[in-house]
Amino acid sequence: MDIIQKLFESSGFGGDVSLVWQNFVMFIIGGVLITLAVKKNFEPLLLIPIGFGAILANLPGAEMSAKPEEIGDKWPLFAFIYHYTINKAELLPPIIFMGVGALTDFRPLLGRPITFLLGAAAQIGIFLAALGAFYIFDFTLKEAASIGIIGGADGPTTIYLTAKLAPHLLGAVAVAAYSYMALVPVIQPPIIKLLTTQKEREIDMPQARPVSKTAVVVFPIATCVLTVLFIPASGPLIGMLMFGNLIRESGVTQRLSSTASGPLINIVTIFLGLIVGATMEGEKFLKGETLAILALGMVAFCFSTAGGIVFAKVLNLFLGEGKKINPCIGAAGVSAVPMASRVVQNFVSKHTDGRVNPLMAAMGPNVAGVIGSAVSAGVFLSLIKALQ
Repeated sequence: MDIIQKLFESSGFGGDVSLVWQNFVMFIIGGVLITLAVKKNFEPLLLIPIGFGAILANLPGAEMSAKPEEIGDKWPLFAFIYHYTINKAELLPPIIFMGVGALTDFRPLLGRPITFLLGAAAQIGIFLAALGAFYIFDFTLKEAASIGIIGGADGPTTIYLTAKLAPHLLGAVAVAAYSYMALVPVIQPPIIKLLTTQKEREIDMPQARPVSKTAVVVFPIATCVLTVLFIPASGPLIGMLMFGNLIRESGVTQRLSSTASGPLINIVTIFLGLIVGATMEGEKFLKGETLAILALGMVAFCFSTAGGIVFAKVLNLFLGEGKKINPCIGAAGVSAVPMASRVVQNFVSKHTDGRVNPLMAAMGPNVAGVIGSAVSAGVFLSLIKALQ
């Protein structure tokens, strides 16, 4: 009987470490994330690991949270990975950026350089949400920056910045970022409809100019050098993004490109998702600030979408006939590649009975948004360093 009693006391059903109501709530939240991934196909590559990681982190006594502390002379699995690959080394997000670069074709952007401005304009929600978090909700400057970056709709950038500035918010911020990325098809169409007219939706943009082999090889090198010289703090993300793109476009490193865009990014995505979920311990996650983060994240995302659209309308005031931009593609300036472009394509095609199909035009601001979100993170890091 003593053995049975000791086993019971060491389990999650009794003793010093046992289930509490916060654990049950997190089980439900983890289940909801997994359900959205399986039933609705919302970012399944990330929501399934995050959801399951949240469940694991809330199993009492399992030592599966990402809390960075040693137990005795050993590190628990997720705590070790979090501590040495995100908290200390900042390894996983830049590696994902390398894979993203190897998957990204910048030709739509190079063929229409003006759409780079739309990707930049679509970062406005990042800074508006950060200001709101700081001045209205009394978050610290570092916390506000971590919340604002949700508006870039770029999960790895969000994790990278939050791990550096406000690691205690990592679970809530990452879940908000990936949830809104998954909800792009739900969130963006009403905003596009509100801010555009039928006449604007029917603007059929001309074919993009051809892009030479030299241009696509020089672009990642030049972009990396210039961006990092201006904003050194963006180096880890921009550098790895552009290196990944270079090995894709060089044409002579297919093995490296295939590895970066396939097995490597998949492995890192598994661990990154599980680690993010493992930061979602019930007692830390279920706070009023989490609701505020979710609300501010939505504000950031909506304003980023609107920023790209409105800026496209402003540009059209200065562009001649035959050169005008379909303002709907401005919504793709957020960094949810290629989902945001597909949402724009489906919206415009639906409202023009298939006559206008701006998918490739939308890919320009969409890939520019990847660069824009990484640059925004670098700006935050530089500003905060300067203010300290």
